[in-house]
Amino acid sequence: MPTTISRVGKSWIPYAGLLVLFWGVWGAFSAVPTSDYGYPDGMVYVVWSITMIIPAVVALRGARVDRRPVATFYGLLVGLTGAGGQLLLFKALTIGPAYLIFPLIALSPAITVLMAMLLLRERIPRLALLGAVAALVAVVLFSVSDGDGSAKGGLWLLLAIVVCVAWGVQAYFMRKAATEGVNDATTFLWMTISGLLLAPVAIWMAGGLALDAPWQAPTLAAVTQILNAVGALFLVMAFSRGKASIVAPTTNALAPVLTVILSLIVYQKVPSFYATIGIVLAILGSTLMVYADEKRGEAAAVSGPANRDVAVS
Repeated sequence: MPTTISRVGKSWIPYAGLLVLFWGVWGAFSAVPTSDYGYPDGMVYVVWSITMIIPAVVALRGARVDRRPVATFYGLLVGLTGAGGQLLLFKALTIGPAYLIFPLIALSPAITVLMAMLLLRERIPRLALLGAVAALVAVVLFSVSDGDGSAKGGLWLLLAIVVCVAWGVQAYFMRKAATEGVNDATTFLWMTISGLLLAPVAIWMAGGLALDAPWQAPTLAAVTQILNAVGALFLVMAFSRGKASIVAPTTNALAPVLTVILSLIVYQKVPSFYATIGIVLAILGSTLMVYADEKRGEAAAVSGPANRDVAVS
């Protein structure tokens, strides 16, 4: 029995599977407190920021908190871009369809790859370039599929794009933090702190604490956002146990797929022809960019020590 438990603990597959399940279900039902009970999206954010404490406590058990200024700097950058994206995401979900929003947000690796190219002067692999082209086409198709022509209809697309950019920037600085030796627990701690720091902004956007909301609203918000918060911890655990070139594309593609499937089943709304193609291209483009980027990173990590050995000899 101990051997079996050890093998399960060292495998990335159970954690990646749980991540896909948690984030997929969260994405499909995250807008229910607002759509069914009128709960302000700002209050949904506040609930999410509180639920982040739970996985943060788990992540910090037995871990050393990095107190260096560089850890604080990158931790705040990662945390604020991530939390800011969450704040806008909850607003987007109140006015737009989840089955389009989440595949669009999954294109955030395009931003990470672009930043690496511009700031680090890295060359874009062909697969990543192909993925970026698919991403651009997907964005165009999403805008075409948004056929109501109203300001509200255009707003969800704009917010989703901003969230995509914010989370792409977050991933870039998360990688920078890792290169500086900042451990995952410290980064997750700053993500939690940043989320709580923006809670007053969310309360202001909601017009107050909404204490008169029916009990079902905060309860459903808590249930869905716990799925979100714990899913983030599963992501960290999956990356610590498996190859990034396998874990990243798997989780990046399958979670939006599950969200799309559940959303279409529950809300019984079939996307348009253009939207369907956009969903496929968004998920495909995201997968190609993540896979190419992580494979390049692993190749550099492998060749680095060899190059150093040659230089020394």
